[in-house]
Amino acid sequence: MALSPHSITMPMNRKILRRPLPSALPRLGSEVPAVLTRIYAQRGISGAQELEQGLAFLPPMASMRGLERAVEILAGALAAGQRILIIGDFDADGATSSTVAVRALRMMGATAVDFLVPNRFEYGYGLTPEIVEVAKQFQPDVIVTVDNGIASIDGVAAAKANGWQVVVTDHHLPGDALPAADAIVNPNQPGCTFPSKNLAGVGVIFYVMLALRATLRESGYFQRKALKEPNLGLLLDLVALGTVADVVALDQTNRILVAQGLARIRRGLCCPGISALLEVGGRQREKVAASDMGFIVGPRLNAAGRLEDMAIGINCLLSENMTDALVAARELDRLNRERRSIEREMQDQAMANLETLQFDDEAALPTGLCIFQEDWHQGVIGILASRIKDKFHRPVIAFAAADEENIKGSARSVPGFHIRDGLDAVATRHPGLITNFGGHAMAAGLTIKRECLGAFQQAFDAEVQRHLGPEDLRGVVWSDGELNATELSLEVAEQLRQGGPWGQAFPEPVFDGDFKVVNRRIVGERHLKLLLQTPCGQQRIDAIAFNTTDEDWPANTERVHAAFKLDVNEYKGRRSPQLLVDHIEPL
Repeated sequence: MALSPHSITMPMNRKILRRPLPSALPRLGSEVPAVLTRIYAQRGISGAQELEQGLAFLPPMASMRGLERAVEILAGALAAGQRILIIGDFDADGATSSTVAVRALRMMGATAVDFLVPNRFEYGYGLTPEIVEVAKQFQPDVIVTVDNGIASIDGVAAAKANGWQVVVTDHHLPGDALPAADAIVNPNQPGCTFPSKNLAGVGVIFYVMLALRATLRESGYFQRKALKEPNLGLLLDLVALGTVADVVALDQTNRILVAQGLARIRRGLCCPGISALLEVGGRQREKVAASDMGFIVGPRLNAAGRLEDMAIGINCLLSENMTDALVAARELDRLNRERRSIEREMQDQAMANLETLQFDDEAALPTGLCIFQEDWHQGVIGILASRIKDKFHRPVIAFAAADEENIKGSARSVPGFHIRDGLDAVATRHPGLITNFGGHAMAAGLTIKRECLGAFQQAFDAEVQRHLGPEDLRGVVWSDGELNATELSLEVAEQLRQGGPWGQAFPEPVFDGDFKVVNRRIVGERHLKLLLQTPCGQQRIDAIAFNTTDEDWPANTERVHAAFKLDVNEYKGRRSPQLLVDHIEPL
C-alpha cells in the first residue's frame, strides 16, 4: 500500500500474540476475581505476598550501597546550616526527584537548600563542568545530584575543585569508571546488593531521605532543633508520579511506591502542584490511576523541560497553595499543547518526506530509519522518533539542527536491536562518523556533522540489517486472551482498574476478540469511534481507537478483530464499559 498519514495511523504490520498461561494458577485468595488471578499469573505472580502494597514490604535501606556515607554528609550539612544545592534532570523523574529532595530537606530544617536544572539546549544532560560554573552563584557547600551524576566524571571533579562535597544519587547504568564523588547512591552501581534495581531517580532520593530522617531521629536532632519529625509519606505522591512517568519497570518495590502515592492522591493528601495538574488535565483526583500520571500529569511536566525550562515544573510541584499551583499548571498545560502541535507538525512533515522517497510499501523502507528536517525542535525529536518507531516497528533516529555544523539525533529502538551498542558498532566501523553518543538498549542520543548525514544513514541501516530480519519488523500486541460477553462489563472494568498499578513490565491488561461493526465514525478528526457487537449478539459495547481512521478499510467492512483494554467511560454522570482499542483489523 502507498504510504499516507491515514494508512499508517493503525499499523497493519503488527500481530496479536497471547501471553502464555501457566498450567496451575496461583492461590491468591477468594477476594481476587478470577479474571485478575489469570492476569497476575500471566505476569509471573506466584503468590499473594507478591501483590502486597504496604510500605512494610519495601526492601530495607541497609542494603543500598553508599547510603550511610550520603546520610552522614547531609546530616552534617543540616547540623552546620550549610548550603545544599540539588542538581536535577529536565524530565519528570528529574523534576519530582528535585522536588522530593528540596521538600524533604526543608521539612528536616534546611534553611539554605535550592535547585538547579540544566537547560537542555544550552548545557545538555547532568552535572557538567559548565553547570558547575552556573552553580557558583548559589555558593553551595554540598551538591546533591538527583536522577543524574553517575556518568558526570568531569562535572564532579569540577565541583570538588571548588571545595564542595558531592553526593550522587542516580539510577542509570554506570560506565566503566565512576565519578570521584564523596558518596554515590545508585542501586545499579557495582557492589550494591539492594534487590530492586528498577527504582527511578525519585525512588532513590526518597530512600536517601528516609535514611536521613532515621539517622536524625536516632541522634536526637529533631528534639535539639525543636522540630516535628516529618512525615515523609507526604512525598509519596511525587514518588508515584516520577516512577510512572519515567517508565521504569514496575517490580513489587515500585508497585508499592506507586500504589501508596496514588492512594494518598485519591484521599487529597497530595501537593497542590499535582492537584493543579490533574485539574487542568481534566482528571478527578479521587479516581486517579497510574495511567493518569503517565499520560496526563507527566507530559505536562515534561513539556517544560522539552520547550523551555524545567524550573517551571519544579516550582509548580513546590507550590504551597492551589492559587500559585494553578498558575504554573496552566502554563505547563499551554506548553504541552504547544508541544503536541509541534509534534503533530513534525510527524506530518516526516510522513510527507517519506512519501517523496516513493516507497511502494513499508517493506521498502530502510530497516534503520533516519529522518531530519532543519526546523525541527530539539526538545520534541525523541517523541517523534518514538511515534515513527511505533508506526513502522523499526529503529528510528530523528535529527534536529544543533548549530551550523552539527545535528543532534534522538534514537528509539525495537526488541532485538540494542541501539546504544548499534551506534558503538557504527562508530567503530566508521571512525569519525559520530561525534559523540550515549544511551541504552531502547533509547539513545548522538551528535554528527551535517555533512555526514548521508553516510551515517547508510551505515546505520546496514548495522540494523545485521541484527533484524523481516519478521523482527512486525510489531507484537500481547493479549491476555478473550473476554466473554458477560465479562465485558462495568464490574470487570472496575476490577481491572483497581487491580494495578499497571505500567512498564507489569502491563495493563489487553484482550482480543472478533466483533461485528454496528456503527463507525470519526470524532475529533483523528479518532475512530465504534459501536461493536459480540459475535453471538449478546452485547453491544462502545469502543474508540485514538489517533487512527478507517479510510483504508473496505466500505462494507462488517467484522473486525481488535486488541483492546477494557475501561470505564464516564459521561454526564453515566458510567459504562468501553473498549480502548490498541490494534484493529478489518476481517
